[in-house]
Amino acid sequence: MIFCIYFDIKKGLGAYYFSLKLARLFIKSSQAWVTLATNDSYSLGALVLAHSLKRVGTTRRLVVMVTTGVTLVMQDQLRAVFDEVHLVDVLDSKDAVNLALLARPDLGITFTKLHCWRLTNYNKCVFLDADTLVLQPCDELFDREEFSAAPDPGWPDCFNSGVFVFRPNEDTYKSLLSLALSKGSFDGGDQGLLNTYFNDWATRDINRHLPFIYNMCSPSHYSYLPAFKQFGEGVKIAHFIGPNKPWSQYFDSETKQVRPSPTAGHLKYLFQFWWDLFCAHVHPHLSPDMAGLASAFSQMKLGEPSPAATVELQEHLRRSAWEQGSMDFMGADAFDNIWSKIMDTVNKGPNK
Repeated sequence: MIFCIYFDIKKGLGAYYFSLKLARLFIKSSQAWVTLATNDSYSLGALVLAHSLKRVGTTRRLVVMVTTGVTLVMQDQLRAVFDEVHLVDVLDSKDAVNLALLARPDLGITFTKLHCWRLTNYNKCVFLDADTLVLQPCDELFDREEFSAAPDPGWPDCFNSGVFVFRPNEDTYKSLLSLALSKGSFDGGDQGLLNTYFNDWATRDINRHLPFIYNMCSPSHYSYLPAFKQFGEGVKIAHFIGPNKPWSQYFDSETKQVRPSPTAGHLKYLFQFWWDLFCAHVHPHLSPDMAGLASAFSQMKLGEPSPAATVELQEHLRRSAWEQGSMDFMGADAFDNIWSKIMDTVNKGPNK
């Protein structure tokens, strides 16, 4: 009699825990990390981002939205890494005046990000820009509610839209489009529009304020380096906002080392981490049939003396770094090398 009661209780507990396990699996399968790639160059960032999420052992699905600006061969590569590749139409703010104020006309296309609210086969998602990098496990973000985001370093009463928690909903998508058509965006991009729509973010609920470690915008280091030294080890998601992208840094393909400028020396480990993931997981699968940097990087030989194509690519990256104020003073841009180049040009005289 006692044995039968014990057996029934044990069987009942087993069924309970099995049901609980199934419920947890269902919850995890209905939640996803979402990013956006509008061309093959940004797809490189999306691929590295996906591998960084896998590295920290996320249990949620990985979704990337792509536009027709991403080549078919790159879409195939994205499908090999992401659980879902979702083709979307391009939404452009057409707000040339406000975009001109930011000197960033490319931000208009970021309205395409609004398509994430149409992923209604998921009940909760976390959006990550393709220029973010996950450093530590952060699945706990799925415990947050819409709309959760971190303060923007430029204006902390606004949130930065590079990382945010949301619930897909067609009505929200339509409301955002309606607001975009009626009022536009105060910065010409998605961040201004989203801050207008979720205008009570700053005051409604402190639990919807993500700590800065979930969206550490890299230029902030320059304004408060002591805080970075104090709290940098706790950073979970790094965000390379503006032109300071890992893939635009000078990279030595033979040594597989990135060389940022001295003023960005504290960012070197983040850039190097991005390139290490790129070299291990992304570069082996690139193809010359891809477009932009993806095609150029496919011809780069790692760990070997650089062929002509790689030298040309490295020179392009070095020029890009110069234009952004990032000089390799300890290497190719050292004074002795610059002086030698000047003297060589002078001694050759003018071209005939």
